[in-house]
Amino acid sequence: MDGPAAVQVQDAFRLIYAEAFAEPPHEETADDVAAAFRLFPVQAGRPGFRAVLARDAQGKPIGMAYGHPVPPDTTWWDELTRPVPDAMRREDGRCTFGLMELAVRRPWRRQGVARRLHDMLLDGIAAERVLLNVHPASRAAPAAYRTWGYHKIGEARRDEAAPLRDVMLLDLLT
Repeated sequence: MDGPAAVQVQDAFRLIYAEAFAEPPHEETADDVAAAFRLFPVQAGRPGFRAVLARDAQGKPIGMAYGHPVPPDTTWWDELTRPVPDAMRREDGRCTFGLMELAVRRPWRRQGVARRLHDMLLDGIAAERVLLNVHPASRAAPAAYRTWGYHKIGEARRDEAAPLRDVMLLDLLT
């Protein structure tokens, strides 16, 4: 779905996010979830935003993924603790797709839902690569991303108070 459609069902995205990221190692609180979803309409308004929402047979939300192309004026690369080559930092609004969130509620994990969400989200994008951040203490997510072709390119944090995250990249041209 596009941004306006995602905003219409943002309660479903919020439910999945709140449940998935309340668990260790994230341990996000209700305040963290509220802060994240104050930004959701802004993210959904970015050019090229796309989202996928999975529901069970009864229509209950079970998983979600969303992201958007990284804009030329991004600060994402500036958050890396060690610089990467200038060629990697190059952004034109089409080169890199930023995978913002991918989560599946516990009862539906280990059933291929995350992989299907990931593949549906990226289906048909024109980007050369996909960039994401993942909590370094998480075990399942980075392992899944590695099996899907991602590799770690560094570590990043939004600001000095923010937790360190692993930055992973998937090259779509190979």
